[in-house]
Amino acid sequence: MKQLAILLTATALAACSTGGDKPKAAEAPLHSRMLVLDTHLDTPLHFERAGWSFADRHTLADDMVQLDIPRMKDGHLDGGFFVIYTEQGPLTAKGYADALAFARGRSDLIDSTLAKYPDAIAPARTAADARRLNREGKLIAFKSMENSYPLGEDLTLLAEFYARGLRMAGPVHSRTNQFADSATGEARWKGLSPLGKRWVAEMNRLGIVIDASHSSDAAFDQMLELSKYPIILSHSSLRSAHDHPRNLDEARLKALAAKGGAMCISTIFLSDMNMTPARAGLFGQYERIGAMTPAEQADLNRKWRELDQSEPLWAADFEDYMKMVLRAIAVAGADHICFGADWDGGGGLKGIEDITALPKVTARLKEAGYSDADIEKMWSGNVLRILAAQGK
Repeated sequence: MKQLAILLTATALAACSTGGDKPKAAEAPLHSRMLVLDTHLDTPLHFERAGWSFADRHTLADDMVQLDIPRMKDGHLDGGFFVIYTEQGPLTAKGYADALAFARGRSDLIDSTLAKYPDAIAPARTAADARRLNREGKLIAFKSMENSYPLGEDLTLLAEFYARGLRMAGPVHSRTNQFADSATGEARWKGLSPLGKRWVAEMNRLGIVIDASHSSDAAFDQMLELSKYPIILSHSSLRSAHDHPRNLDEARLKALAAKGGAMCISTIFLSDMNMTPARAGLFGQYERIGAMTPAEQADLNRKWRELDQSEPLWAADFEDYMKMVLRAIAVAGADHICFGADWDGGGGLKGIEDITALPKVTARLKEAGYSDADIEKMWSGNVLRILAAQGK
């Protein structure tokens, strides 16, 4: 499934036995008064698991899941962008057809899962929808696409996915494809391909937010230049915090802010990744978790937790994360920062293992001197502003 990124979910297991600490009483009131969104939720990976329900309370330690409806309420996460992720495959007619079928199925799976719980969570397509659902006491579910590979060379498919509710999409994932060079792939196009430049224009025409996470520096530069509307990075970290090509450098963060965009801060790539053969072997099983029986899922979880004790994947923790968050705000300003931790797709560190830890972030921002208004901008206002600024 999500190659390196999905595998990173293992990081949180090393430190988590209960699914994360519940917010302290002193932290919850301010956080719970705000509209809180996350821009990159990979939880749809789990929607097809046998015996698993989004409406049940799970724990990361027991179930390898960081987000469900009860814990969204615990952490006062009001919603976010649920991801249609497709693994990169061959750039062939069959590869495109297979990927398109998968992406359509994943979109349908998101819809069918939400439809089971209409009193708790509902689809959103506009910023106004998000605010209305929040007033109604319902959780908010936007759709995004990570990796536009399923579109093949047919950009008219973007209109189909727009009609399905897609409101954010990135051109590429961990390997270079027909649209763009990946931050972790070969530099085939020196940024965007000719098709990728047309992809930008069609995204603008439809009013879908362009997501530059996973794109190469050159592709980022070109999307920033070509887009008529502000763009976003849905789940990225700062390169000054850790030198990795997936992370954004401070000069580009400033350029992003100057064009009205925002970077949503992730918890991944804040240290080197300890990818061992044993971890890679378990990852091969994790890719098939949706097809596993409950007993097989439990066995995988047990082995993964045992490995975390001897071979932790990351060295970073909550303190490292907050240091980066505060630096990013200092560089870009509170109007250009948001949050996309990559929950259920690699996110989570010691001290911020799942979404129940989110009030700790708000508390730390308040301690750093940021106003309630600025903190709410970072949790939701900036994302909704960018969504509303897409010409629709």
